[in-house]
Amino acid sequence: MMNKKLLDILVCPICKGPLVYKPDVDELICKGDRLAYPIRDDIPVMLESDARELRADEEV
Repeated sequence: MMNKKLLDILVCPICKGPLVYKPDVDELICKGDRLAYPIRDDIPVMLESDARELRADEEV
């Protein structure tokens, strides 16, 4: 589970927009860029190269 204080300060490294935590898939979602940043071993990986693009049919 992500720390609430950490979630409050993390932003998308590309657009600086807010992120949405998806606990079922352990990802942080940027709605604006439609990118999903993985969380590995309770650590958010905020690298554009590790983010995956959301599919068109994937709900944000």
